[in-house]
Amino acid sequence: MWSRPSSAPSRPASRRPLTTGQNRPWTGQSRVSTARPQTSTSTRHEGSFVIALVEGRGVGREVGLAALDKDIGRVVLVQLSDCQTYVKTLHQMHLHKPSLILVPDTFLSVSDAALTAIGRSSKRDTNSSLLVEFIREEFPDTQLEPIPRKYWNESSGLEFIQQLCVEDEERAGTILAVSSKYYVLSACSALFKHAEIRQNTRFSAGSLRIRYSPVDGTMMIDPESARNLELVGNMSHRKSYHSIFGILNHTYTAMAARLLRVNILSPITVQSSIDARLDVVEELIQDEDLFNEVRSALKTFKHVDFDKLIAMLAASENIVTSSAKAASNRVTQMLNLRNVVRNLPLLQKALANTKSQLLRIIHEMLSDERLGTIDSLIRASLNEDTAPTKHGIAAVNARVYAVKANYNRLLDVARETYKENVGDIYTLCNNLTEAHELPLTLVYQETGFVFSLRKSDIEGELPKGFINVTLKKGKWQSSSMELKKMNARMQDALDETLILSDKIIQDLVTEILVNVGALYKASEAVALVDMLWAFSHSSIMRNYVRPEFTGTLAVKSGRHPILETVQSAGTLVPNDIFCDDSSSFQIVQGPNMSGKSTYLRQVGLLLVMAMCGSFVPAEYASFRIHDALLTRLSNDDDLEKSLSTFASEMATSAMILGLASERSLVLVDELGRGTSPREGIGISHAIAEGLIEQKCFVFFATHFAELSTTLSRQPSVVNLHLAVQRTRHSESNFGLSFQYKIVDGAPEDNTHYGLELARLADLPGDVLTEASRVSKHLTELQTRHQEQSDSSKIAMRRKTLLKLRTNLTQAFEHSALPDEELLAYIGRFQADITNVFLYSTDTN
Repeated sequence: MWSRPSSAPSRPASRRPLTTGQNRPWTGQSRVSTARPQTSTSTRHEGSFVIALVEGRGVGREVGLAALDKDIGRVVLVQLSDCQTYVKTLHQMHLHKPSLILVPDTFLSVSDAALTAIGRSSKRDTNSSLLVEFIREEFPDTQLEPIPRKYWNESSGLEFIQQLCVEDEERAGTILAVSSKYYVLSACSALFKHAEIRQNTRFSAGSLRIRYSPVDGTMMIDPESARNLELVGNMSHRKSYHSIFGILNHTYTAMAARLLRVNILSPITVQSSIDARLDVVEELIQDEDLFNEVRSALKTFKHVDFDKLIAMLAASENIVTSSAKAASNRVTQMLNLRNVVRNLPLLQKALANTKSQLLRIIHEMLSDERLGTIDSLIRASLNEDTAPTKHGIAAVNARVYAVKANYNRLLDVARETYKENVGDIYTLCNNLTEAHELPLTLVYQETGFVFSLRKSDIEGELPKGFINVTLKKGKWQSSSMELKKMNARMQDALDETLILSDKIIQDLVTEILVNVGALYKASEAVALVDMLWAFSHSSIMRNYVRPEFTGTLAVKSGRHPILETVQSAGTLVPNDIFCDDSSSFQIVQGPNMSGKSTYLRQVGLLLVMAMCGSFVPAEYASFRIHDALLTRLSNDDDLEKSLSTFASEMATSAMILGLASERSLVLVDELGRGTSPREGIGISHAIAEGLIEQKCFVFFATHFAELSTTLSRQPSVVNLHLAVQRTRHSESNFGLSFQYKIVDGAPEDNTHYGLELARLADLPGDVLTEASRVSKHLTELQTRHQEQSDSSKIAMRRKTLLKLRTNLTQAFEHSALPDEELLAYIGRFQADITNVFLYSTDTN
């Protein structure tokens, strides 16, 4: 897939002076990345992309993005119109975790570019692009490299795509989609020019999966919301599996884990696609034989990353090397590919008689004739009884005997020499065992064979002639001069065998890459089946139900999916959720620790799971498809951005108001707590009205009880609260018992906890009696005034009419009731609205 050009100099590319048209040096950093170190586990799921970004100079903030992960041979192209905070661009960058970010050099000031060139980042510079500043704040540990403006070329980008895009059925659609996208083509040009000039990397024709990714087919979740909701990582412990990704990731393959991560951060919004996934999960759950057959087939791919394997094989095309280690790696890769191609029919057979349309499509993808051609090519060259292993002499022998006998005479001679040398080493071991009466065994290491002897099998020291003696795990390991000589002869024969095998493998790779599109398609099929199987596995383990998609958000006995895995069985309190157009703005109240934040997070998490195609933890679940999930859930200061709690609240609120639409879901927790109560109430009210005008679904948790009054005239506002039971342990001790249960209506204000405290202070009885009488009287007056006010009656009628319209629309679009039951259902609406209007017109 990529190769070092034959004309490339031997010295590092970073020492070659690169100039622009004005003979200015390219001040780009020679290192690929300064990102924080990542474990193999994290990179297995996230990938490592080089991202090129360019922004238009107009008011519309048009951004083009091209992301390359050469380890898996994948290129993602995105062009979008963003807002002033660039939240959509940052969201796309989080989907494709960057190890290096490329921007035009004109985006940086002169001093800024110089600091970037030596691996240091400057503080905010007014001469730098605003997009660059947001990128630095979001990815502080990722290297930012300026690229000369002349390399951001539209026509060059299109040429790269036409040359490098893999030959498959999606190629024409990809080229057509990007042909009119100026900014994404410019980013693509800079991306591949950087690979050529800075990394001395060239890609073989037709070897990359280049895809244009439209943003209008997925739900936008801003990075801060993804962190606070713990979608792909736990906020407290980075290695903890207590996240949505952790509870759903029962995948066997790295490809499926990467696909799952992307789907969680960016769920699909096409209902037919979601329903197709749910059909697959339902079929896997109901058909135990299919479930087990698919699992057995997926297990055969467990230790192989199909995407990376294809990319590494493509990388070796036309690279001639005398390195025995490189040759050994390539032979191992080909053996792995042989096993993958050989095992694909197992999964194909398991899906042969499935009912789901998506599984039938996947079955057709795995039935591609080109896969059979690749299998035939491999079988003609490689032995079928050699299986690659990770360690020991068995792994070496698998590589030595990978190619069939009589394929190359020189290879046969080299293998025979290797075999004789190994035989001589075993003969030496047997002779020493008899001579010293010691049960010696041979252990193969990277440098060759060593003798091994259990410590309990000898008293004292080893006899003379043994050298390099070490004790490891209760065993003596040693060598001898004769063994070292034999190891050297064996290693020479081994190196010659691997290099000769590599020449045959190279020819085989060239023939296989003609049909590399079929391999990429098979990898995508395996990844999708694996992810959906993981959904079904989670659903079986935790008793999830299939969600529906209507215009209403309705969940019966929903459970928080992450807390459910933490708390012991039976202790988690399930909660109902109901939100439609007549109740789109929901105020959630309750004291601290009553469960408001948990309830809000549960709403968001269940929606994400459902839109990924997974079943959800509930007795029944219905959702509306949303195009964005926007949240304000954290009340912490942002020290890195020098923002106080209130400033951070306002920045996030501005982003939400700018992005929210009728199809958005908004979760707001404790807005306005960072300033004075009066200002907090006023700002919260104003922001709430702005969200109500957008007609999006909003769950608004607050301690400001006044909002229930100030927003009561809005017909779509409803009040909820978390139930709290007042308990009394003795005459001098009372408290609160949290029920963690959502209840309709605002919390009662007539509990008068102050009077209870006054009684504890031993106030006279007549004083307490009078205080209680006055408090109750004032509360009754306030309640009576609200009930009899004209504005309250008007608000009541508006709410009733809006609810009637919503219920009739739902009945018309989604009802499956028989005619008689439907008439009775509508009749109840008529009775309810008649009662409301009679009450609201009663002047008494």
